[in-house]
Amino acid sequence: MTGKTRVLLVDDEAAILRFLKPTLEANSYELVAAGTVAEAIRRTAADAPDIVVLDLGLPDGDGKDVIRRVREWSDVPIVVLSARDRETEKIEALDLGADDFVNKPFGVGELLARMRTALRHRMQRKAEAPLLKLGTLEIDNVRHWARRDGQDIKLTPKEFELLSFLARHAGKVLTHKQILAAVWGPAHTEDTQYLRVYVGHLRQKIEDKPDDPQIIVTEPGVGYRIAEAV
Repeated sequence: MTGKTRVLLVDDEAAILRFLKPTLEANSYELVAAGTVAEAIRRTAADAPDIVVLDLGLPDGDGKDVIRRVREWSDVPIVVLSARDRETEKIEALDLGADDFVNKPFGVGELLARMRTALRHRMQRKAEAPLLKLGTLEIDNVRHWARRDGQDIKLTPKEFELLSFLARHAGKVLTHKQILAAVWGPAHTEDTQYLRVYVGHLRQKIEDKPDDPQIIVTEPGVGYRIAEAV
């Protein structure tokens, strides 16, 4: 046992591997590499990585097939790292179960930050706390109250459910479909305008400047991300 966090990097570009290897190792990651869909699935099962960084353009298929297959049996965090920047690609990867999406070309600092967030989310899922704290925002999932700066926030039951769901995934981009399915049910996954109205109501109640939101941030065309420090 090395005690290091094991990352599986799935990319067929040797230059990416050469570029990331020293940086990841310098940040206490143990690197395992794969260059195809088939190898990525096999190594995820055999090497039990703590996190997967996945390119979508692979020589034997689409990286989204890796997400689809791995999610059948594993909740390992998956951060997509790809040159495909179309919103539809991001949404499909996230809906399949990816935790985040970083576009190529990318900054190493951003990638490392997204990886840390994805790993933190996995730990939180394994030990769900009834009280969530995000900076000055507190959400009690047992007693169903929310406060900011020690002041109670008056929320409707559905507003609380929406805020709680976003907060449990703080720092992670959530698609419209994921949010709607979790809060309103699978029959409402296309009701994006309905979601926008509720997000607008929440922003009026929790943001200092609702027209310039710093807590519930819009990911254009994709969904929303709640800030980790507010």
